[in-house]
Amino acid sequence: MGKRCDVVVVGAGLAGLAAARSLTARGLEVLVLEAGDAVGGRIRTDSVAGFLLDRGFQVVNTAYPEVRRRLDTQRLDLRPFDRGLRVFADGRLFRLGDPRRDPRALAQALRAPLGPLRGRLALGVYAAATAALPARWLLRRTDEPALRAWQRRGLSEPVIHTVLRPFFAGVTLDPRGTTSSRFVDLMLRVFVRGEAALPDAGMQQIPEQLAHGLPTGTVRLHTVVSEVTPDRVVTDSGTVHARAVVLATDADAAGRLLPGLTVPRWKGLTTLYHAVDGAPAPGAATLLVDADRSPVANTVAVNAAAPSYGPAGRTLVATTVLHDDPHAPSTEVEPSVRERLATLYRTDTTGWEHLATYNIPHALPAMTAPHTFRRPAEVGGLFVCGDHRATSSIEGALVSGRRAAEAVTARLGLPTAAPGASAQGAGAADDVRDR
Repeated sequence: MGKRCDVVVVGAGLAGLAAARSLTARGLEVLVLEAGDAVGGRIRTDSVAGFLLDRGFQVVNTAYPEVRRRLDTQRLDLRPFDRGLRVFADGRLFRLGDPRRDPRALAQALRAPLGPLRGRLALGVYAAATAALPARWLLRRTDEPALRAWQRRGLSEPVIHTVLRPFFAGVTLDPRGTTSSRFVDLMLRVFVRGEAALPDAGMQQIPEQLAHGLPTGTVRLHTVVSEVTPDRVVTDSGTVHARAVVLATDADAAGRLLPGLTVPRWKGLTTLYHAVDGAPAPGAATLLVDADRSPVANTVAVNAAAPSYGPAGRTLVATTVLHDDPHAPSTEVEPSVRERLATLYRTDTTGWEHLATYNIPHALPAMTAPHTFRRPAEVGGLFVCGDHRATSSIEGALVSGRRAAEAVTARLGLPTAAPGASAQGAGAADDVRDR
């Protein structure tokens, strides 16, 4: 495959594809090399028995600024989950909704078993203030473990252990609350401002849309990279010479190709999918969080939000188990999860069809506090991007890819903004504003 080009991007995940899109928009010849059989990295969707199964339950938030800039969200046909949360705690199920959308939500919150009234009011103030403040202000706060920050801000123990910690455990895959409080605040901000949604044809539509915007022949699949230097990439099919090389693999692969690179540890999860006869019940598109001691972190009827994920007359239930949770079963995960789902959904689950189990030990890079939100885009003459260089999120991957492309163009002496792009469309230079 020996050839020359302007830039080689190693890895066709979101960060690599975002970098390639930005670079080709600047008129550069780019080659994207991917070891796998499809674009997307950790975002993939399988078709099983008429259902769409994402490899690990994932969502995209409509309030992500970089998502709005880089993706055609109308073409993705995003289908939102219900705003709000169902919580199972102490054997009781209750709902926390958005009073801006549903006037009943305020009365429901007042009846919720969350301790004294002042604790519930403090939760409302925390959510409202976090959503209203500029992101750059949130990033100036002391970065400490989320659990400690919640306690320091006066949030009550019932609110923390019944709502905040179990909900964010499913977001950060961290049931102990050690994740960066700044990141948790930023995530709360986007959840209040936006909606968690799915592309109607599966999460893999996101990387495929990015890839389709590249010139034909830009992406080469089934190409394993064994060595990288600032001007050369060695593959199993030959060597490619370039003016710049962007390393856009996951953290572990980046560490192998670039020794000495800071590599965070991983957070893992297991997602189980079950098919249930009958259409989704009303309210089934609301995430259900299990705050009790059980193997389940959260569960939801996926096709209650995105109907194309399942055939008519059947319900697709996705359930998440966290690897760091001490209550997660070490073996025989499905039977214990099925048993718990019977309690959570208050139904007999013996007839539920088990479609698939995805065990994903490398789901998200850990973001233990204090976390560096903006790692250098250039390391040892190479340009590095990925969610491990920013935040463990779709937004972080896209922002990191854009920043790597900007660093490449600066190195090559080209304008940072693509021709004809507005300052907002090209992305503000300050990464803080992107969140």
